Amino acid sequence: MHLAARASSSYLPDEPRGILQCENVDVYYGAFRAVTGVDLKFGLHEITALIGPSGCGKSTLLRSLNRMNDLVDGARVEGLVTFEGEDIYGKRVDPIEVRRRIGMVFQKPNPFPKSIYDNIAYGPRVTGMRVSSMDDLVEEALTKAALWNEVKDKLKQSAFGLSGGQQQRLCIARTIATKPDIILMDEPCSALDPIATTKIEDLMHQLREEYTIVIVTHNMQQAARVADRTAFFTALADETTGDRTGVLVEYGKTLQIFENPADKRTEDYISGRFG
Repeated sequence: MHLAARASSSYLPDEPRGILQCENVDVYYGAFRAVTGVDLKFGLHEITALIGPSGCGKSTLLRSLNRMNDLVDGARVEGLVTFEGEDIYGKRVDPIEVRRRIGMVFQKPNPFPKSIYDNIAYGPRVTGMRVSSMDDLVEEALTKAALWNEVKDKLKQSAFGLSGGQQQRLCIARTIATKPDIILMDEPCSALDPIATTKIEDLMHQLREEYTIVIVTHNMQQAARVADRTAFFTALADETTGDRTGVLVEYGKTLQIFENPADKRTEDYISGRFG
């Protein structure tokens, strides 16, 4: 079975212009090695999808790209993760600044218990961003998230009054408000209906013009629709411990991954024969 990957993938250079890069990255939770030996370049103004069966380390790797795993006891990263050539785990690097430049949108919409306006303004306020007009910034972020026209007359109302799809776009707008370069998305449509999912996917195509996007998804059709490049992960038993550790099997243009994968494991997963 083949899925129709984006025809636009053909315009891509053979090698991504890497803004974010992993070199021999291992991620541990205590003694457990959740991901091992990952080498990946994430291309500037490209959408990269991370796919693979549950437990293969996709979300673990994603959270390592902006140091979200720092917040998990016992988590550590070995190897090198660089953003614009700088080690994001360097001793002098501020993890809060890393998370501002590399924003995260989570699996389930998680608006703050505040007004729509204050959800967007929260990040710039707590990070001390210099903003000439907060009103303009809020409008800009909501507009980029394709939400402004739906909420412009109820900015002071609770964000919890929005639908699930609107809440997720609000969370995207909240991320945009801090002026990131990269947006990480961890299964952003898994809790949404098909109509809301389509809006998020359309939004990703628009956002790619300004941002680099990395998305984790279990939805093969979604990866084929939205991604410029796709990385397939699987889990292998560690020879020493027997624990299942995530490994990168194959990475390439989405069209190639879905239509002519180089590894039999990739073909089997995409065709539904395992995973």
